Amino acid sequence: MPTEVKPRSKHVTSDYHTPRTVEDVTERNVQAILQLEEAAKANRSSGDRIADLIAAFCGSMTFVWVHVIWFAGWILANGLPGLRHFDPFPFTFLTLVVSLEAIFLSTFILISQNHETRLSERRNQLDLQINLLTEQENTKMLRMLESIAEKVGANTNDDPSLQVLDQATSPEKLVEQIDQASPQSSPKNSSGTTPKPTQLPRS
Repeated sequence: MPTEVKPRSKHVTSDYHTPRTVEDVTERNVQAILQLEEAAKANRSSGDRIADLIAAFCGSMTFVWVHVIWFAGWILANGLPGLRHFDPFPFTFLTLVVSLEAIFLSTFILISQNHETRLSERRNQLDLQINLLTEQENTKMLRMLESIAEKVGANTNDDPSLQVLDQATSPEKLVEQIDQASPQSSPKNSSGTTPKPTQLPRS
């Protein structure tokens, strides 16, 4: 009797594992990032939402034209002869209003920037975790390929960098190397200046 073939599980033939084109993969990645961004924005407090709206309005040309019309109307109303001037030159009340507006606007902008900074730190943390995971996967694949090469009799000893690359990368060691290579960590002499490298005499 012929063996009855069981239908494949839906999880095996999921669209996530069977992309048809490269555009399908990139589109899925873009949608995943958008979902993360929307989830982060949905968790904002009411104060953060208001601050973001105000900061977005302050960074638009509408904000500029509103103030141009406002200042021009104020100056004309208090500078043209024949009109009752409620804030004559040098426009002291206007200066007070503008100063108060600058204080509140700067506060809202700082709140919005703090929220964006938190989102950037979250993205950087996600990027770092993915990079570390990728490095671990690459190290594991190199070790597997080296084992396969030994079984098939391929010679890999002529490549000294292979033994180095199949070692796990230490993030702490990388940070130490970056700190040592940065200009701030360069050694300084007693006068507080960085010594110049010694030049060898020309032959």
